[in-house]
Amino acid sequence: MQRLEGKTALITGGTKGIGYGIAQALLKEGVKVAITGRDVNSTQQVAEGLQRETNGTVLGIAADVRNLKSQEQATHKVLNSFGHLDIVIANAGLGHFETVEDLTEEQWNETIETNLTGPFFTLKATVDQLKKNKGYFISISSLAGTNFFSGGAAYNASKFGLTGFSQAAMLDLRKYDVKVSTIMPGSVATHFNGNEPDASDSWKIQIEDIGKLVVDLLTMHPRTLPSKIEVRPTKPSGN
Repeated sequence: MQRLEGKTALITGGTKGIGYGIAQALLKEGVKVAITGRDVNSTQQVAEGLQRETNGTVLGIAADVRNLKSQEQATHKVLNSFGHLDIVIANAGLGHFETVEDLTEEQWNETIETNLTGPFFTLKATVDQLKKNKGYFISISSLAGTNFFSGGAAYNASKFGLTGFSQAAMLDLRKYDVKVSTIMPGSVATHFNGNEPDASDSWKIQIEDIGKLVVDLLTMHPRTLPSKIEVRPTKPSGN
């Protein structure tokens, strides 16, 4: 079992939802964690709250995954604070759900730029550190990256693309002892798409479940690589 204490991690979109759950889990394992979000104040407030909650080391960074320079600057801030970078979680994402007739150009571009180009920029900005430290890159895709549905043209395209990108990156980087996995969750109790989690979401995957899954991947024996992981609620809603 690999030990995580002393490792460092960068989590994009770490201020709430899945990214927040992953940050909590890693901090409890002794990992120094940097989270990013677009808003300076809210990102810093969440980082301070995580630090109080876990007594861990947390860095809040304002950054936009749609901008390569912003991702490079975020990486430099991590290195200036922590000295090295071992784990990168490409989690930031959003969804616009419209038929192809109603989907706007702006909605299409925002979805692709955030969900697909964003992880590419995140990996591009951090790959040298991952190679140097034999690190781990994990992207958060979705079951929508393998199952298409009406109204999902932009979201399906972004997540199918992210799944393919992550698997190709895994093949590119394994020769450097860099691990790449993509996690493909189904319904998760988060604020995604305007949802407000409450007791009615108890049947869904919880953010701490994804956090535990990430810890399990990171601590697995290095000879083994689960490169694509589908995860769904045990039972669908109403069962």
